Amino acid sequence: MAIPHQNLPISSVNCAVITVSDTRTFETDMSGKLAQELLINANHKIIHYDIVKDEPEQIKSLLISLVKNPILDTIILSGGTGISPRDNTYDIVSQMLEKTLSGFGEIFRYLSYQEIGSRSMCSRATAGLYNGKIVFSLPGSSNAVKLGLEKLIIPELTHLVTQINQG
Repeated sequence: MAIPHQNLPISSVNCAVITVSDTRTFETDMSGKLAQELLINANHKIIHYDIVKDEPEQIKSLLISLVKNPILDTIILSGGTGISPRDNTYDIVSQMLEKTLSGFGEIFRYLSYQEIGSRSMCSRATAGLYNGKIVFSLPGSSNAVKLGLEKLIIPELTHLVTQINQG
């Protein structure tokens, strides 16, 4: 398979990992720990990690605050992408994105379907650009975080950051 863009000038991306949950703590957040581990193992840096309640104003406020950090390149959220009344992440993130990477959610659900079947249609995983930063929003399960990071985010992260930094 041909790769459309040659040698990327950056090799490490500065990341924020955010878990959206009403119940997880820093001790019990396996998905957040896994996301950090996978990113670090891929030579990326974690410059912010947090857990926020699945409250629209808290999610929005945190995103607004994070994008002001000039060294931050990407924000990876996990949790709140389902359809239960408490799942607010997708609704907030999708309203804030200035450009959407539609293929991210489509491919994520396709890959997820191969693992969990038709239940994958309940995922509202999404990605796009907000204020010059790449934002990924994944379901909160460790399996979903692993799938999204290993199959989609990590392979394309430096390319995406290079593209948005070309100004």
